[in-house]
Amino acid sequence: MGFLSRWAVLNPKKAIGIWLLLMVIVFGLSAQLKAGFNDSFSLPNTPSTKAQEILAKDFPSQADTNTSSATIVFGVKEGSIASKANVAKINAVLAKVRKNKSIISATSPFEAPAGQAGAPQSRQAGSTGPTRAASGGAPTGFNPAGTAGAFLSPVSKDGTVAKAAVVIKTDDGKANKEDLKSIFATITKANTATFEVGASGRVFDFVQGDPPKSEGIGIVVALVIMALMFGAVVAAGLPIITAVFGLSTGLAAVTMFTGFADIPTFAPTLASLIGLGVGIDYSLFVINRFKVAIDSGREPRAAAIESVNTSGRAVLFAGTTVIVALAGLFVLGIGFVNGLAIASMLTVLFVMLSALWLLPALISQFGRKTFALKLPWARTVKVHPKGTLFARYGQWIQGRSILLVVGSLVAMVVIAIPTLSLQQGFADAGGKKPGTPSRIGYDLLARGFGSGIGSPYIVVATLPKAGDLASAAKLATALQKADDVAGATNAVPNNVKNPKKATSVIYTVFPNSSPQSEETAKLLDTLREDVIPPVEQKTGIKAYVGGAKATVTDFGSVLSDALPLFLVIVIGLGIVALGILFRSILVPVIGALASLLSFGAALGVSVAIFQWGWFKDAFAIEATGPIAPFVPVFLFAILFGLSMDYQVFLVSRMQEEWAHSKDHARSIRRGMAGSGRVVAAAAAIMASVFFGFILGDDATIKLFGLSLGVAVLLDAFVVRLILVPSLMSLIGQSVWWLPAWLDRIIPHLVIETEEEFEAESALIEDVPGLIDTPVGDPLEPEGSEPFSKS
Repeated sequence: MGFLSRWAVLNPKKAIGIWLLLMVIVFGLSAQLKAGFNDSFSLPNTPSTKAQEILAKDFPSQADTNTSSATIVFGVKEGSIASKANVAKINAVLAKVRKNKSIISATSPFEAPAGQAGAPQSRQAGSTGPTRAASGGAPTGFNPAGTAGAFLSPVSKDGTVAKAAVVIKTDDGKANKEDLKSIFATITKANTATFEVGASGRVFDFVQGDPPKSEGIGIVVALVIMALMFGAVVAAGLPIITAVFGLSTGLAAVTMFTGFADIPTFAPTLASLIGLGVGIDYSLFVINRFKVAIDSGREPRAAAIESVNTSGRAVLFAGTTVIVALAGLFVLGIGFVNGLAIASMLTVLFVMLSALWLLPALISQFGRKTFALKLPWARTVKVHPKGTLFARYGQWIQGRSILLVVGSLVAMVVIAIPTLSLQQGFADAGGKKPGTPSRIGYDLLARGFGSGIGSPYIVVATLPKAGDLASAAKLATALQKADDVAGATNAVPNNVKNPKKATSVIYTVFPNSSPQSEETAKLLDTLREDVIPPVEQKTGIKAYVGGAKATVTDFGSVLSDALPLFLVIVIGLGIVALGILFRSILVPVIGALASLLSFGAALGVSVAIFQWGWFKDAFAIEATGPIAPFVPVFLFAILFGLSMDYQVFLVSRMQEEWAHSKDHARSIRRGMAGSGRVVAAAAAIMASVFFGFILGDDATIKLFGLSLGVAVLLDAFVVRLILVPSLMSLIGQSVWWLPAWLDRIIPHLVIETEEEFEAESALIEDVPGLIDTPVGDPLEPEGSEPFSKS
């Protein structure tokens, strides 16, 4: 990669041209190879997966990927939904919906064919239409409703809510998004002060999931920070330009890869969140080093070469660390998570390439004009006779090492305490923005039919012998009598026309509680551990609990089981890589383990806000609930990579100073003076980009934006700029210890040549009187005894 960067500096016009050609190729391949995003996922060897496999085999209509069931919900606040005027309104809405080319059928709640009204719904959680296995051809007197009749009825008991079953055309499980938006527009327009219309069904989940248009907030903040740093309009804009070029190319590559892997719908938004932040940061580091080289007297092209040889190498290491951390997610073996990892890895790869290829070419081409259009505060050279702010800060922390280590550790642990109350689960429509069709539909269904209608468990059972419906009936009775079950259907056989040939059955079990409640989660354990096993032992029937809620629970279990291996791989590789770079044992261990503090604190803030509801109004969070199961592990993968970035950029300067002076106190202080400012600026920029995504409507993206923003700020300003240098100061020069045998084995990586080091070192405005002597207590008068570490 260093060769590519140097070639770009020496051949800027060719490099820029080839980059643009690369973009054309990637965009062209994206248009040809894209296959659409896919939100489905499968879990290895779980009860919910087994249930889904039986459904696909014995109830093929339930696994049909060419159609999807959904519900349109109608409600009135006063009077009866069945009044003549309201029925006319319902029929008018459904007539318009039927004109949509993606609609196969839309059945009025007052015109449901006999034989369908009491059928359980098992095909999709959130869908309240009839089960196809029980529709049509059922024998006379067949009643699958069991004790769930109130849930399955098209009209609520109080007569204020009704639901219409809708079947929507899909292609491999994916519906036409524009057609869904048209349906939503029809539903929204039908709402009045006294007549409400909403929608329910997984097919609608991402209709309102457009990416937030808030990236501009982070870009504006980035411009302001870089304008303050570089004091020039061109230099402030170049990192953003290169990051945007890299991000757009990366997102095109993500779209292209949908033809080869299942990538979730919201993956591009998450990839944008990550890519824009790291892209601007990487370019910032390169331009900052370019400016340092220019200020030290280098000619522009030589300065660009120096920049890519030093900061460029650090960017390559940092970007590779992020990609490797994301690649660690593959050990989880979950396709859904793999898709998110692929999207994020591709985006990070291309923004890293833009910083190491496109940006070097641009600064080489512009030369000194990179710092053209100087801003007022940069037109005069400022001298700091008492040392720069970060030089003085580095001196200050060395006199208070114990206090700062203890204080920062306590603060991070306290912030992380809510993590102990972490509950995992997917957000339901109750977290949608009020007034949207999905939220209206959720509220109406819960009001009319009970909160459990949104989280049914689907029990799938194989019979001990064909036609053994007596055994199936015993399981139905057990399910219907279970505690915390509001209602459960009777067994629906896979051969309704000839039940004697049935080999499997399905049941729908409705909890008493809402989808996100702890009681609903406990009910799953009750069904699997207490209710089903005794019936299995007595009858020989074999049953599995599935459904959306069960899948989420199994998802969390799979992640928990794979988490130790994931952490060992990611943290282990991080320690090895940092050990080679810094030639130390303790420095990489401190850096890697400190990332766990940042992770815990970020997760603690997420739990406090998104689960407990603290300050939720300030972040426009509509409803609280559990944290999505994949968020913690994905958050750690991203955060570990980003935190290693700051560790590299900050400690590499300290390591260079130590290698040249063998003065530990001096290396810490001058490392802070040389890199502290740019690390603080980079963290502020990245956090502002992440926080910008909080303004979107998607609850998962809000969660990622807040979690990563908080994580970056805490990691940079508490862990990297307080805890790490304080702890290194406290430990002393032993922190750089490396066994002689290991020193001979590991490769020697040189970030700077001697000439480059001397040139940059000369520009560091250190604290007077301490430049060439070990630092003592900065608060002691001159001539006193040196400050003791203890």
